[in-house]
Amino acid sequence: MDLLSEVEVRVLGALIEKDITTPDYYPLSLNALVNACNQKNNRDPVMKLDEDVVRGALDSLQGQRLAGPASGADSRVTKYEHRLQEVFNFDRREMAILCVLLLRGAQTPGELRGRTERMYRFQALDDVHGALDRLSQREPPLVAVLPRQPGTKESRYMHLLSDTAVPAEPARAAENPSSQDRLTILESEVAELREEIAGMQEQLAAFRKQFE
Repeated sequence: MDLLSEVEVRVLGALIEKDITTPDYYPLSLNALVNACNQKNNRDPVMKLDEDVVRGALDSLQGQRLAGPASGADSRVTKYEHRLQEVFNFDRREMAILCVLLLRGAQTPGELRGRTERMYRFQALDDVHGALDRLSQREPPLVAVLPRQPGTKESRYMHLLSDTAVPAEPARAAENPSSQDRLTILESEVAELREEIAGMQEQLAAFRKQFE
């Protein structure tokens, strides 16, 4: 599998997210996928992609068997789906973690626990570390731990599907969960709630405009 571009990463992450969180509206039309890629909440960085760019990313992902048109969809509009399960056979925990890493970049285990909650509820940080460890031990590895930044209590993890710079010698072992701080988890959960509220406010404002 080739390393993915930044746009391909966003397209793939958006497809995974909508598959899990809004299954009634999945697979996605091209227009719905563009909107999912350009969401302001739960995205880092925020992007402004158009249909041509997203279509090009889909073509590339299809060539790598990672995504493509949905088969058997009863619709006149072509709809698209990811195919990661066929390629990697992820479990729900691994899929949720990889989705957040694709959509939001490097994350700490505490942040991952809070931000995957809509897709999979991890009961403890041990479970997050276990899923990260499995992803890092695949051949080739799909996740790596970054060097801990000065003044921080948790290391961040990044996915290795992208063509962005990766550590020269990525560590694979998950750090000892006993060193995690509960405050980190609470801060990430509060940040997540604030982003979700902001997204709801945007949707409400758009709904009101329809009646002005």
